[in-house]
Amino acid sequence: MNSDATQKESFLLEMLNVSKEFPGVKALDGVKLRVRKGSVHALMGENGAGKSTLMKCLFGIYHMDEGQILFEGKQVNFISSRHALDNGVSMVHQELNQVRTTRIMDNIWLGRFPTKGLFVDEEKMYQDTIKIFKELDINLDPRQKIGALPVSESQMVEIAKAVSYNSKIIVMDEPTSSLTENEVNHLFKIITALKNRGVSVIYISHKMVEIEQICDEVTIMRDGKWINTKMVKDITTDEIINLMVGRDLTHRFPPKTNKPGEVILKIENFTATYQPSIKDVSFELRKGEILGVAGLVGAKRTDLVEAIFAERQVSEGCMTLHGKKVAFKNPKEAIKHGLALVTEERRVTGIFPNQNISFNSVIANIDKYVKKTQMLNDGQIEQDTAWVIDSMSVKTPSHKTRILSLSGGNQQKVIIGRWLLTEPEVLLMDEPTRGIDVGAKFDIYKLMIDLASKNKAVIMVSSEMPELLGITDRILVMSNGRLAGIVETDKTTQEEILRLSAKYL
Repeated sequence: MNSDATQKESFLLEMLNVSKEFPGVKALDGVKLRVRKGSVHALMGENGAGKSTLMKCLFGIYHMDEGQILFEGKQVNFISSRHALDNGVSMVHQELNQVRTTRIMDNIWLGRFPTKGLFVDEEKMYQDTIKIFKELDINLDPRQKIGALPVSESQMVEIAKAVSYNSKIIVMDEPTSSLTENEVNHLFKIITALKNRGVSVIYISHKMVEIEQICDEVTIMRDGKWINTKMVKDITTDEIINLMVGRDLTHRFPPKTNKPGEVILKIENFTATYQPSIKDVSFELRKGEILGVAGLVGAKRTDLVEAIFAERQVSEGCMTLHGKKVAFKNPKEAIKHGLALVTEERRVTGIFPNQNISFNSVIANIDKYVKKTQMLNDGQIEQDTAWVIDSMSVKTPSHKTRILSLSGGNQQKVIIGRWLLTEPEVLLMDEPTRGIDVGAKFDIYKLMIDLASKNKAVIMVSSEMPELLGITDRILVMSNGRLAGIVETDKTTQEEILRLSAKYL
C-alpha cells in the first residue's frame, strides 16, 4: 500500500483512459500517460498516432470525451490554454504561433504586460525578458522584431515564453526540427537546467538519437492507442521503431533505383541582393538525380530554392532548362515550365489552413479543372484528390476534412501530392521530412526515388545529415550564401560536409 502511494506521488501528471473522437475518426482510444516530476518523458508515434491530440487535451485546446487528468495529485480539466498556463502547464508548439510584426518581448508577455498605472511598463518588460534570456543563455535583443528572426531563434523565444510562466511541466513538440547541432546542444542544456529545478518536460520527437541523449522514459502510441511505456535505458531504437510502426523497419532508406542522366537544369552565377542572400551560385542538375542541399542555419539554402522557383528575385545570373535559357517573372511561370516547390514552413507558406483537403490538393493546378463554361470540373477535382489521399497514404476521414485538423505529417503529404498533380520535371523540396515520423519519411524517400527513376529531378534541402547521405546522389553545400562545394554522396563523409558548411563563415 505504501509502495503504491509513493509511486503515485512521484507522478506530476497522469492522463488516464483518455479518449477523443472527431467525425469519422477515433483520434484517442483509452490512452494513458504518466510523467514523473523532474523527468524528461518522450512521447513517440507516427504522424496521426494521436500525440498532438493528447497534448491538446492536456492543454485545454480539445476537451476529452472520456478519461481524467491528475496534476500534482489533483483532478484537473483545463478549459483553455490560458487556464493550463495559469496552472503551470505550457506548450512549445512545432508550428510557431507568433505575432511576427511585433517585438520579441511583446510576444513573450502578450496578454500579461506589466503595467505602470494605465500604461505598459516597457522597462520592466525589457528587464524581465533579459533576466529569462540570461538564465537560458539566449543572446537576443528583446526589442528586436520577431519577424526578422530565423526559425531557430523564434523557437528559442517560444521556449523562453514557456519558462516565463514558471511552468511545472513543459510540452516541447519537435523542438529541434529547425536547430543546428550547436543550438540542439544549447536546448539540451536548458532542458537539463529545467529538470534540475524539478520541472518536467514532455518531449515529442522523431529523432531517435535525441531520445537516447535527453529522455528518461518513453511512451509509444500507435493509431490513437497507448502501446508501451519504458525507461529509455531499457529499450533499443529498433524496438521503439517497431512499436511505433507496428512492423519491422529494417532499412531506413529504400534501395536506390534511379540513375542520373543528362543535364536538365543549369544555374549560372545566381545572385540575389535583396537582404544578404545567395551570391554567385552555379551548378547543374541532371535528369534522374536527387541533389541534396546542405549547410548550417543561415547558409541561405532556402534562398537558393526560392530563387530557382522565382519566389525570390535574382539580380544576376541565368538559368537554363532543357537546354533553353529561361527567366521566370513569378512562381506561376515556374510552375508552367515544370517546376514545383514544397516550402519549409508548411503552416505559413504551404497549406491553406481553413480550406479542406480537396482545395489544398488541387489549388496549384486549378486551371486544369476549369471547363469551357468557366465552371469547375468537380468530378475531376474529386478524382485527383482521391489520388493524392491514396497515393500519399493520407490519414483522413474525408476529402472534405479541413487540412488544419490533420497531423503535421499528413498535411505535408497533401502538399507533396498537390505538387505531384502538376507533373513537375524538377521538384524542389525544402526540409520535406521536418517533423515527420520514420514510417512517413520512408514513404517520402521512396516517392523521391520513384520520381527520379522516371527521369524527373529532385533538389532536397535538409538539415538531417543521415537523410542527405542516405537518399541523394550528390550534395551541394552552401555556406553564408555561397556555394562551398559539391560532393558525390557515396564518396563523401559527414566531416567533409560540415567542413565545407563552415567555409565562408
